[in-house]
Amino acid sequence: MMEEKAISVTQISNYFKQIFDAEELLQNISVFGEVSDFSISRNVAYFSLKDENALLPCVCFDGACLSSVRNGDMVIVRGTPRYYVKGGRLNFNVNKITPYGLGNLFEQFLKLKQALEEEGLFNKEHKKIIDPKNIKRIGVVTSETGAVIQDIINITKRRNPNVDIVLYPVKVQGVMAELDIVKGIKFFSNYDNVDVIIVARGGGSLEDLKPFNTEVVARAVYSCNKPIVSAVGHETDFTIIDFVADLRAPTPSAAAELVTENLISKKNSIHDKIIRLIRAIENMLYKYNTKFIHDIKNLIRLSESFLNEREYLLSLKQAKLTKLNPNEIMKLGYAKVSKGDNVIISANDSSIGDELEITFIDGNIKVIRR
Repeated sequence: MMEEKAISVTQISNYFKQIFDAEELLQNISVFGEVSDFSISRNVAYFSLKDENALLPCVCFDGACLSSVRNGDMVIVRGTPRYYVKGGRLNFNVNKITPYGLGNLFEQFLKLKQALEEEGLFNKEHKKIIDPKNIKRIGVVTSETGAVIQDIINITKRRNPNVDIVLYPVKVQGVMAELDIVKGIKFFSNYDNVDVIIVARGGGSLEDLKPFNTEVVARAVYSCNKPIVSAVGHETDFTIIDFVADLRAPTPSAAAELVTENLISKKNSIHDKIIRLIRAIENMLYKYNTKFIHDIKNLIRLSESFLNEREYLLSLKQAKLTKLNPNEIMKLGYAKVSKGDNVIISANDSSIGDELEITFIDGNIKVIRR
């Protein structure tokens, strides 16, 4: 059996390149379409040019001249298709770009936005209040895969571990994705245990965000019984749902922060207040303790002064009493004369022949008055 004849990847890739390079009809041609996935890196612009049925990757090595280009713009680009062997990729190398008018998707966006705004769906009086202190459970309408739901879970649990998250998984782009999103919103609208709803997806082109620019999603948000936070795309992306929702978050991560109370910050604040209170009490106790010690010392001094004064007065009274003590008087040569139970203080108090008793300091004698 003969071995099948084959060529290498490099050979066939070089063959493709030669075909594009040799085809004169493909040199410096103009193509029109809608800009999507536009980005600039190191002065090189990368974007896609698309219509309803096809998409053409483009690159422009003079990105500065495309600084005014935005996703959704309808443009005419002039350049040449190039096949890159190493990457196995076909790019349209752009050397000139001119406006062709607004792209269909962006035009539809503006028309729907104007119609809904005139109808009053964006009015502030219809917005529901969102108080993070009262939110115990969050309903999330987004894809069950990818970074969005994980970011929401991580940030919510980090800020407040007590908050529950319920996911309603939906398609966030592609055909009929808007109907999936509407089902998720209606589900949570009648779900009693959900306090707020986050409708979220990551960034993308205008085409990627198309489901969130549909009338059915806008009306579902407007009619929802629960407050809704829109968190669609990057900070610079705006969709119809942003204007109808009760609150717009620049990113899904920001939405999680907006609807959850930061318990860690609250605990730190309480801790700081407790520390300040303890210090205030310590300062007050030190102040009053110092005053108490001062008052005690003053009280002791006053007490000592009072006791010294009383002791002096007592000594004076004691001296006075000592002087009045009959025994002390008798020591001076005085005696007590009595007749029975009566003290004789005058010669007229007794008669001749009366028996008198004379009391000396060291004893008594009895005498008869003559």
